Amino acid sequence: MSTLQDKYSSVVSAAQSAGISNLQVQEQDGILYVSGNASNTAAKDTVWNALGAIDSTYSATDINIDVQVSGLASGSLLTVATEESNLNIRQEPSTEAAVVGKAAKGASVTLIEQTSDEWWKVKNTDGQEGYAYSRYLKA
Repeated sequence: MSTLQDKYSSVVSAAQSAGISNLQVQEQDGILYVSGNASNTAAKDTVWNALGAIDSTYSATDINIDVQVSGLASGSLLTVATEESNLNIRQEPSTEAAVVGKAAKGASVTLIEQTSDEWWKVKNTDGQEGYAYSRYLKA
């Protein structure tokens, strides 16, 4: 096992125990890539929570997690699962991008596209479209 696989062994174990299908773990150019398909958002969150136990700010640059939730089609309704505040909907998939809309905790948004593991394109009830951090969305 490599040093990165040792460092992130709990993330890989969490993915295995959560039943992530097509799980791929590869190291390339000093980055550990973990990818696969989750049957639901809870399984996906298990993987991210394991990373959060190692890196509470989720700012590590030596790991890339790409776990997509299978079966979520465009048009699926998702629930905003923020801890306290509104969910920002941004112009681009980045925390640096302009906020073009918001959705309240517990509100529903419509999935347009799972653009990446971290950012999903959504539309709120006001019709505003943009990118939201997928960690705060539940199917």
